[in-house]
Amino acid sequence: MTEYLEYNSNRNQLVIPEYGRHVQKMVEHCLEEKDKEERTKMAYAVVDVMANMNPNHKDANDYQQKLWDQLYIISDFSLDVNAPYPMPDREEIFKKPEPLKYPQNHPKYRFYGNNISLMIDEAIKVEDGKLKEALVYNIANHMKKCFLNWNRDSVKDSVIFKHLEELSDGKLSLKTDDETLSESSNLVRQNHSKKYKKNYRNKGRKRQRK
Repeated sequence: MTEYLEYNSNRNQLVIPEYGRHVQKMVEHCLEEKDKEERTKMAYAVVDVMANMNPNHKDANDYQQKLWDQLYIISDFSLDVNAPYPMPDREEIFKKPEPLKYPQNHPKYRFYGNNISLMIDEAIKVEDGKLKEALVYNIANHMKKCFLNWNRDSVKDSVIFKHLEELSDGKLSLKTDDETLSESSNLVRQNHSKKYKKNYRNKGRKRQRK
C-alpha cells in the first residue's frame, strides 16, 4: 500500500485552498477530457460541487459567476468549455491594489495625535462666532486629556493654550484670563474608576482563595 501513498510535497500546489484537494483534482481531470461537450458537463458538475461547499452565499446575485471565475482560476485559465460566463482576464484578477496612503506628517507634539491636527484644520475653516468658540474650547479640552494620558502629572491650561496657538499657526487662541479648561481630575476620572474596579476585583479573588 505504501506504493500508492501521496505526500503533499509531491502534489501540485492548491490554487484555491478553500476548495481542497478533491475539487482541484476534479478540475485537473476535466482538463484531461478531450471532448468539449463532455468536458462542459464535467465543468457544470464541478461548479455544483463548489456551490454545495458554500451554501450560505447562494443568494448573492453574482454567485454563479464567481464560481465559474474560480473554476477558471483553478484551471490556470486553460479550461475550454461552453460556460454561461466568459473567462475572466488574468491580469485583472491578479491586479495588485494601489498602496494605501498613510499620513507621513510627524507632529511636533506626538502625544496629541494626528486627529488633533485634523480637528484644528476644520476649526480654522469655521466662521467666527459662538460655534467656533465652543469648538476651539472642546479641542483644547481634548488636548489636555491627551496630554494627561501621556503624562499623569497636572498640566497648566496656559501650556495647552500655547500648544493650540502653535499648532494652528496662530489662527486659534484662548486667553488664560477668560477661559479655564476642565479639571485634570475630571478628564482622567474614567481611567481611575477602571483602575479602582480592577483592584477591587483582584482583592475579591484573593479573599475567595483564602
